[in-house]
Amino acid sequence: MGDPEPPEFGSVEEELQYWKEQAAKHQQSAEEAQEELQEFQQMSRDYEVELETELKQCEARNRELLATNNRLRMELENYKEKYETQHTEAYRQISTLEGDLAETTAVRDQLHKYIRELEQANDDLERTKRATIMSLEDFEQRMNHVIERNAFLESELDEKENLLESVQRLKDEARGESLSATPLTMSARISALNIVGELLRKVGNLESKLASCRDYVNEQTANRRGHAGGQATAAAGQNNSSDTHPTNGLYNKGLVKRLDFGAGPKLLL
Repeated sequence: MGDPEPPEFGSVEEELQYWKEQAAKHQQSAEEAQEELQEFQQMSRDYEVELETELKQCEARNRELLATNNRLRMELENYKEKYETQHTEAYRQISTLEGDLAETTAVRDQLHKYIRELEQANDDLERTKRATIMSLEDFEQRMNHVIERNAFLESELDEKENLLESVQRLKDEARGESLSATPLTMSARISALNIVGELLRKVGNLESKLASCRDYVNEQTANRRGHAGGQATAAAGQNNSSDTHPTNGLYNKGLVKRLDFGAGPKLLL
């Protein structure tokens, strides 16, 4: 922006006064500009010192960052190497685990099959157990029946022994009377014969019952053996048949011998 055009002066004094005022004004402006320049220079020096300090700090920071960058690069390279190594190891382990998984799956399938077979075998055993329990219960019932028949047989045997003792006593009495030469009356003879006939009839009935009991016991024993093992031998059958006795006890030689009255006069009707 230029200076304004000077006005027209009426005299030299006015012109001189005008230019003095202009000179003073410019002098003041120059002084103010000089002060501002000095202030600017001082501020520039301060800024320069501050910038140099900041520059040094930035350079130091830059060196630190470069060192950190180099260190991080080295660490990155190490991590890359470790990653490659771990990746290779992990791939190898994954391959091994896949093989182990295949083997484990095969073993699991085999175990499942074995478990199903065990369950089937367990079911079969349960059925066999129930059948065995039922067979044992049936066998127990049969044994109880056999025990009852044996008890009855023992009582019948006791009665048979008592009858044999009675017959032997009568035989001894008859022999004693024959030796004493005392003739028997007709009624005594008839009574003695009736007693002997009754005793022989009872002995025959007992022999028949005993034979029936023996047959039943032998039959139950054969059934039990056949149910337990199914291995009844022919020898056992022959022994069972040889153990049976005729139902008519009068034809048993041992019994006839035991009922023999011995020597003496015959009893006549």
